[in-house]
Amino acid sequence: MLTRDTFIGPWAGLPVAWTKDDKFDEATYRGDVVRCCEADVPGVYTGGTTGEFYAMEFDEFQAVARATVEACRAHHKPAMIGCSSTYTLGVQRRAAFAAEIGADAIQVALPFWMEVGEPQIVPFFQKVSEAAGGLALSIYETTRCKVVLSLDQHRAIHEAVPSYLMVKANAGTIGATEEGCEALSEIVNVFVGEGLWASLGPRGARGGCSSVIYWNPRVCLALWDEVQAGDWDAVNATQKRLAPLFEFLDRQYSPKGLTDSAFDRMGGVASGFLKTSLHSRGPYPPATSEDVEILRAWYAEHFPEMLEL
Repeated sequence: MLTRDTFIGPWAGLPVAWTKDDKFDEATYRGDVVRCCEADVPGVYTGGTTGEFYAMEFDEFQAVARATVEACRAHHKPAMIGCSSTYTLGVQRRAAFAAEIGADAIQVALPFWMEVGEPQIVPFFQKVSEAAGGLALSIYETTRCKVVLSLDQHRAIHEAVPSYLMVKANAGTIGATEEGCEALSEIVNVFVGEGLWASLGPRGARGGCSSVIYWNPRVCLALWDEVQAGDWDAVNATQKRLAPLFEFLDRQYSPKGLTDSAFDRMGGVASGFLKTSLHSRGPYPPATSEDVEILRAWYAEHFPEMLEL
């Protein structure tokens, strides 16, 4: 079972492989999961924004979750399944299924279509945890949910749900700030993006739900080794090389309306590590093969290690 000591590192937050006619390409997806496991990632995660949880029917969720868990189990790696939905029962059904098929953890965001009132927050996570049989819980905290949890609320959730072990902290939430990360890390493990490891690693951050890990596992795992060693000069030096990549992606592709899933699958395909399709579900636009070639050329000129798998 996952503990705070083992629920760490850059977990691969994989996109789902879709066919041209919008069907789940299970063989390709399983292959991507296996490649991550064989690259020795700490764990594999699906069902977040990159995994397009918001664009799946329940039967599709089941197929993707089962493929993830089975492929990870065969390679002795933990799997975390995102179970977010717009209502409590929807999350409970997904959490119960994740537990049934042997997932190691679930990740859940607050329902986001209408704002969840303060009195309902702790009971929501209690009901989800009960449905999952006390499986390790990660909270996906994002301002997309319209509610930003306070430190006291995180503490109250942890007291009511002891299996709450990790929070994925995004911009605008307390875990993504230096003081907030330090305080929150006394309660749960704080996961942040690789771009924050230099500033928040010394404040207690323990990993991230990563895309860079499957853009190039060697680069990301080397950075994680530097974080674990507390070699902050080395971490800063690596992040100074990654920063122009993130800036380029934002400058080049954000005007096209690309969102998380399109960015992340493009990065993995450009390096050659992922075999997933570029297709992401509408109405959100996908990257194109031309976009991939532009990114690959940028890699070659500015960060050739990203092409060295």
